[in-house]
Amino acid sequence: MSDSFTAAQLAARFPADFIWGAATAAAQIEGSVAADGRTPSIWDTFAARPGAVAGGDTPSTADDHYRLWAGDVRIMKEIGLDAYRFSVSWPRIVPEADGRIESRGLDFYERLVDGLLAADIDPFLTLYHWDLPEWQQQRGGWPSRDTAYRFAEFAGAVVERLGDRVRSWTTLNEPFIFTFLGHLEGIHAPGVRDESAAVSAMHHALLGHGLAMSALRAALPADAQVGIALSMTPAEAATDSASDQAAAERYSLYRNWLYLHPIMRGEYHPATAELFTTAPSVQKGDLEIISEPIDFVGINYYARGVVTHDDAIAVTRARLEEPVGEYTAMGWEVHAPGLESIITETHLRYGPAAIYVTENGSAWNDEVGADGSINDERRVAYLGGHLEAAARARAAGAPLAGYFAWSLLDNFEWAEGYAKRFGLVHVDYDTQRRTMKRSGAFYRQVITAMKR
Repeated sequence: MSDSFTAAQLAARFPADFIWGAATAAAQIEGSVAADGRTPSIWDTFAARPGAVAGGDTPSTADDHYRLWAGDVRIMKEIGLDAYRFSVSWPRIVPEADGRIESRGLDFYERLVDGLLAADIDPFLTLYHWDLPEWQQQRGGWPSRDTAYRFAEFAGAVVERLGDRVRSWTTLNEPFIFTFLGHLEGIHAPGVRDESAAVSAMHHALLGHGLAMSALRAALPADAQVGIALSMTPAEAATDSASDQAAAERYSLYRNWLYLHPIMRGEYHPATAELFTTAPSVQKGDLEIISEPIDFVGINYYARGVVTHDDAIAVTRARLEEPVGEYTAMGWEVHAPGLESIITETHLRYGPAAIYVTENGSAWNDEVGADGSINDERRVAYLGGHLEAAARARAAGAPLAGYFAWSLLDNFEWAEGYAKRFGLVHVDYDTQRRTMKRSGAFYRQVITAMKR
């Protein structure tokens, strides 16, 4: 079956108003970490720690998007994207603890937004994608309640400048990752391993989300949409045993519902206390702030979790198994049905008004051919399979409104450095040359087929 035929088949399964996008994050692509008044983020600090990031890589240059953004917008236009999901660097906007707003940072995002609009690409702006200013980390970071209020102030500064042009806003990206991988497992910035700190970070991230929601609502027009993007991993029990089934429930709560439940229900999930030895410090009015109504839930999906009961595993008492199958360069199982499953389950459990797949993609050991081409067949297959899964979820009644491929560009992949490539577009980090991969061309075919 030819790519064009496959692309046309996929396109036919989505409505004409479906949003086709791609996503990036500021810390992963911008570089220029000291330009125009920007100060370090916790990821600059973490990456400087020996052994913290593979290969000793740092985000100091990354894709040099801060200088090369206009060319990247042209690439988006070439692919045919309806929307581009990007994040704003907090330390680029608020570089010091005194709260001073750096206009040069806002000027950059204003140029980017205007460039996107001129190319007929809708900006989907994410306020926080893990790059907490180092100055705020020194004041306690997310385990400190103060961070939630500083985040809301940052949100207010960004929406004041861009709210007249940006209609789609995301408060936080994957709070599970920056709270628990950053404060419990210690493998992401800031590299802390403390359950009490992680639980406090969880609550203050939720509070920050709610406070930012209020700031955005006060400034945005009625037709704007605001939501949150959550990393989700559908859990399956490895066997039919009662212990494995219970382990799957615990793992699912940990990975999927800790954040969404209080946002949608105004209370912590009743089983939260079964996971942790400490409880979040909830003050009067917190849950009302946290449960400010949202317009959409963003789902970031990469793999499922197949689990067995294991009391030796902290928090979840669930050990991840490795089913026989295909695995990406990240060691993540390729399992497209999991995307359909988590979209459908989110819809049935909480009934959000709209759902976006805000991230979905795969890393492979891409090889550049003698002619300079990148024939990433496995990424093409991954993309096609997951789009089919998304279409099935829509057909089952889920209000899926759009899909954002991760990622537009190869980039700084956090603790994995530059060794892992997720992009639809290859980046030569020595020359900063961009080359469309076959997956990018395939995605363009799907979008083009939609618009015929």
